Amino acid sequence: MMLIPTHHFRDIERKPEYLQPEKCVPPPHPSPVGTMWFIRDGCGIACAIVTWFLVLYAEFVVLFVMLIPSRDYVYSIINGIVFNLLAFLALASHCRAMLTDPGAVPKGNATKEFIESLQLKPGQVVYKCPKCCSIKPDRAHHCSVCKRCIRKMDHHCPWVNNCVGENNQKYFVLFTMYIALISLHALIMVGFHFLHCFEEDWTKCSSFSPPTTVILLILLCFEGLLFLIFTSVMFGTQVHSICTDETGIERLKRKHQPRERRGSWKSVKETFGGDFSPNWFNPFSGPCDPEPLSDRAWVRQAASLSDTDNTETTEEQSEERKDEDSVEVIDE
Repeated sequence: MMLIPTHHFRDIERKPEYLQPEKCVPPPHPSPVGTMWFIRDGCGIACAIVTWFLVLYAEFVVLFVMLIPSRDYVYSIINGIVFNLLAFLALASHCRAMLTDPGAVPKGNATKEFIESLQLKPGQVVYKCPKCCSIKPDRAHHCSVCKRCIRKMDHHCPWVNNCVGENNQKYFVLFTMYIALISLHALIMVGFHFLHCFEEDWTKCSSFSPPTTVILLILLCFEGLLFLIFTSVMFGTQVHSICTDETGIERLKRKHQPRERRGSWKSVKETFGGDFSPNWFNPFSGPCDPEPLSDRAWVRQAASLSDTDNTETTEEQSEERKDEDSVEVIDE
């Protein structure tokens, strides 16, 4: 494929409608404090329901197949308390990740009046998202499912029916951690239960028939192993992103958009809500409140774009970039 010199901002400039702020509808009035955030996406809602169903299925098998029929009451009580506590924290974290605004940028604020109010100086630029007509601060990206630009967007997760961003990454990390823990706990209990039943009469191991008991345990074992692997990988990926202060999207764009990073410990504290404490593991305790966006947060220096003028790309990449951000530049 022949390489042609191009510039994705120039591609946008060829579409003049992207650079006309008067086309943007004035932003709606801000929602009252405490308004619930919920994404009306059919796939995401279905995945969230499946998540709850699988956790409740594990609860059913652990309680009614393994623990309640057991004659060792101390074993049943201890494991029942631990498993139910972890399951409760997992579902609570899931709800917080799903119902928390991940850091949405005000929609439709790329109006002519707002851009003029920024009083751009020579050499300064503002990025405008042509899809939701918003001015994007640094490290914000547009989500096609949420239909909003999200600050520090890592990815959109259908299992929580929401983006993972600045305000809910802590809850997503806790969700993956607690799901991994209950999966591991369930696998251990299934192993002990099989060993116990092989030594005893199968009819005394459960209130269900032996074939039904075996099927329920095998399904739980398969579910636990699958989700232990999946959530452990997601947990490790998210912790790495937090420690390196680099989201998944930024990692993919690292070669084209290098940037300065903060210290890892500062990023961890901001994500989990301050210095290390038990609240780090509490889904009802939020992260550090993000600083309100000032006028400086919307404006960037044009100097950061100068090195991209000589970028070479393929025709396919040029086509893909036509939907990226438009830019307003104030020249000398």
